Amino acid sequence: MPGDDRPRQAGDRIETLLDALGAGGAVARGRAEELVRQVTDLYGSGLARILEILGDRGQLDDATLDALTADELVASLLVIHGLHPQDLETRVAAALDRVRPYLGSHGGNVELLDISPEGVVRLRLLGTCQGCPSSSVTLKFAVEEAIESAAPEVTDIQVVEEEARAATPAVIPVDALLVRLNHTADGGTESRAGAAPAPGTPGHWQDHAPGSWQAVPEIASLEQGEVAGFMAGGYPVLACRTGQDLYAYRDYCPRCTGSMAGATLQRALAGPVGGGLLRCPACRAHFDVRQAGSCLEDRALHLDPLPLLVRSGVMSVAVPLVSNQDA
Repeated sequence: MPGDDRPRQAGDRIETLLDALGAGGAVARGRAEELVRQVTDLYGSGLARILEILGDRGQLDDATLDALTADELVASLLVIHGLHPQDLETRVAAALDRVRPYLGSHGGNVELLDISPEGVVRLRLLGTCQGCPSSSVTLKFAVEEAIESAAPEVTDIQVVEEEARAATPAVIPVDALLVRLNHTADGGTESRAGAAPAPGTPGHWQDHAPGSWQAVPEIASLEQGEVAGFMAGGYPVLACRTGQDLYAYRDYCPRCTGSMAGATLQRALAGPVGGGLLRCPACRAHFDVRQAGSCLEDRALHLDPLPLLVRSGVMSVAVPLVSNQDA
């Protein structure tokens, strides 16, 4: 059933039990692993026999196969037992197609270069994902998750870097220009604005790695132009909807170093109807949600984008683990 996390919990429980049995020594651990293998082989043989019976009766048509492979649990079992009708490259390509809406929502994309005979997948991040400070987070929580789920036999995922291209200047809205003029008139307030946390300082994404997926179904119900804050696994998240696209960011303004609570979506002069610029209520800075949260007033600053995907039928966001010190 959609949203049913029992298979994942069962897998975690098996790992826990194996670790516990391993405390009894190498012999106990070996016997426990052999027991799991025998049970897995037994159910694998039964699954193969079910497919044979369906095929003999003429009921294993393309529509039935599509329905079986579309189910996350069934598809994973078919892969484990070598029964999946799609080859490795097809499954990896389909996995990338599933994460492209998220990557595209931040102006990025991913290209599958090749898969080696040893199971090494080589990718290239495109658009704003390529060269973005948060690209490693995007890769870990979105791309790798999708590939490993669809093709657990993949041994490694490598990203091929290429020279970054110059970014296209964004249109600055009238009130953003007024912000700059006001700051200049006030004696250069803009130069005193806070910068984004650097690596090694509290709040930087990489300092919280590793992270986890947190279910936040309320994000999916956001209305057009709506901005809302959420706590996901103890981590502050700011989400918004513009058009058909949903975006999630860390609730933190890198310009004034404060919360973005009360932020609103505004439209650039040449932008599409329905928003696209997230305005900080404190310092009035504007961040382009379609360009990975790039700050219009200071190109060196950007919001921290968070991967946002539907997992097991539930809208979920990937957030870094929050330590007691962060809390």
